[in-house]
Amino acid sequence: MSHELRTPLNSLLILAKLLSDNKENNLTPKQVEFAQTIHSSGTDLLNLINEILDLSKVEAGKMEVNVTEVPTRDLESFTKRSFEQVAQQKGLALTVDLQPEVPSTIYTDGQRVQQVLKNLLSNAFKFTEQGGVTLTIRKAEKGKRFASRILDQADTVIAFAVSDTGIGIPKDKQQLIFEAFQQADGTTSRKFGGTGLGLTISRQIAALLGGEIRVESTPGRGSTFTLFLPARFVETEQQRNDGNAAARWRDSRGDGGGSGASMGRGRPSGGARALASTSGAARSGPSMSSGRADADAGWSPSGGATAVAPTVDEDEHDVLMSRDSLPRPEGFDDDRESIEAGDRTLLIIENDASFSKVLLEMAREKGFKGLCALDGEAGLKLAHAFEPDAITLDIDMPGMDGWEVLDRLKHHPQTRHIPVHIITGIRERQQGLKSGALAYLEKPVTKEALDESFARIANFIDSSVKRLLVVEDDETQRQSVIELIQHEDVEITAVASAEDALRELSTGHFDCMVLDLGLRDMNGFELLETVKANAQMRDLPIIIYTGKDLSQAEETKLRKFAETIIVKDVKSPERLLDETALFLHRVEAKLPEQKRRMLERLHNADAVFADKRVLVVDDDVRNIFSLTSMLEDHGMQVSFAENGKDAIALLRERQDFDLVLMDVMMPELDGYETTRAIREMPPLKSLPIIALTAKAMKGDREKCIAAGASDYITKPVDNEQLLSLMRVWLYR
Repeated sequence: MSHELRTPLNSLLILAKLLSDNKENNLTPKQVEFAQTIHSSGTDLLNLINEILDLSKVEAGKMEVNVTEVPTRDLESFTKRSFEQVAQQKGLALTVDLQPEVPSTIYTDGQRVQQVLKNLLSNAFKFTEQGGVTLTIRKAEKGKRFASRILDQADTVIAFAVSDTGIGIPKDKQQLIFEAFQQADGTTSRKFGGTGLGLTISRQIAALLGGEIRVESTPGRGSTFTLFLPARFVETEQQRNDGNAAARWRDSRGDGGGSGASMGRGRPSGGARALASTSGAARSGPSMSSGRADADAGWSPSGGATAVAPTVDEDEHDVLMSRDSLPRPEGFDDDRESIEAGDRTLLIIENDASFSKVLLEMAREKGFKGLCALDGEAGLKLAHAFEPDAITLDIDMPGMDGWEVLDRLKHHPQTRHIPVHIITGIRERQQGLKSGALAYLEKPVTKEALDESFARIANFIDSSVKRLLVVEDDETQRQSVIELIQHEDVEITAVASAEDALRELSTGHFDCMVLDLGLRDMNGFELLETVKANAQMRDLPIIIYTGKDLSQAEETKLRKFAETIIVKDVKSPERLLDETALFLHRVEAKLPEQKRRMLERLHNADAVFADKRVLVVDDDVRNIFSLTSMLEDHGMQVSFAENGKDAIALLRERQDFDLVLMDVMMPELDGYETTRAIREMPPLKSLPIIALTAKAMKGDREKCIAAGASDYITKPVDNEQLLSLMRVWLYR
């Protein structure tokens, strides 16, 4: 179902974006506006699809709950931040009444609470033409009876009441509106928009959190929707019977007790961090996948159109704005006003405000001035405006996730040298290090671990000269690598054997290693495994630089341990210079002019694509047309096959393709089988194949790689993300 929904949408978004860019300047302003509207509507449709999938997830018992301490002030500020502009545009009053008896924090899933409040408030504004909307956060009165047993037994119940002066709902329709795709009046959707999914999802989420939603309404006078939640999340009876939603306890205060400050992602005092799932076993990972923004990111609460946060422009020109206009964290101040030349600065990109404040205080204790961004786009803007000395980065963020932030940082010459320390709940350490992160720390974290991380960041900043170990048995090749990379900012140690390499590694610290596989005294694979088995060296970036003709099995084995594999050929010196610059965090502007030019040529956006031959394999002609248009616009020569059998036949006939884009979901012979068949052809075993699929389930990437694909991207395809991925593989 996901495939059938996303495939036509993929073409719509790509083509609309190409038209709205108007590169040939042959469209009128009105036509560009039409194209922008098509793209915007397509994005709204994507949000609707995500809503439907959210509903399916809840009904199938697959939606997870990430339970943390949620400051009630944060919910107040979230409401004002999200709806003040809406109120102004409609000429309505917005009132948020956080009553004094409400606890300062509640223990629940803050993201899901925001999702429900956003839905209720969106509906209130949608159906109100005069007057205003009020959110009242209060304690529910003692003795109030609920349908939920958890609420009946809770010591404290918090009520979030959203009241409006809108059209109201007849008594006989007040339960109907909670059914999927239903509204109180058939004419309502035509006048106000929306699908009627939002309240259905909200009621399901409320139940998931141990609460319920009630409605009181009078036609012509308005409505009040009230979300009741226990102040402290409690597992449902079914969850306990299933043995899931087990709380994961980890005391971050150390043996001495410490201050009890929360070191984990919103970890409640006392050291608890719980994850509840509505399905089976408890999970230790976060509730969001890294590949798709969930909940708040572009989520249309009412089922109608929603404003999606603008993405940062690829050339980053728009982020070089006045510092006064840069996004600020809600509810606390960082040090941006007091930063002066010579100050050591740390940018904290973390969407959990509580944990962000913890990191900010620790940064100050360690002598840093701190900058805080609560989302990825704000983080990128701050990175370009301030050029901090280091960055801490969460991965699990709504909207632009940490992977995209890291990718953009490491593909821009102004920011790619800045060391990034990932602190996240997502278990993707290898992916983080391969992407150029300095280090990777999994939440929940202890204060001791954070102290160690800050010490590592400080030491890295203080070391103006980075150390590189080159392991190459051929003297000519060894000298060539030294001449390519050497400069005053790098100290190179070059050895000819595995024995010498292990000795150097055991006696000194290195920031990166370049390894040839063809060593005389030990197989390069064995050396690689030995190094990575050592806990002290597991974060050492290793670049494989080899002339060996690798089999598929060898390449798969190498990718478990090595950050990058470069096969020696005419283009390999540029790539080696680029990869070592990435992992050594070298400032491109300070490199010799000749080496800067090498990197500029390498990173030239379209130079790598000129005259490259790309095969698009897809059973949907709309996708073929949209992808072909985009690729040809970047100077590539495109051929296509509408099924796996035709692709295999074409590749047997001509083997001059530089890259294949392979749709996974095809009838008869799917993308997995087609890829396996291609890999059985000896001349094509190294041909880059990027899998395109509408599926975004856990394990899909591994399944694609196991079939022989070089990489993986989900539909709807983001043009810049695809081009960035292709750029990487075309340079290999």
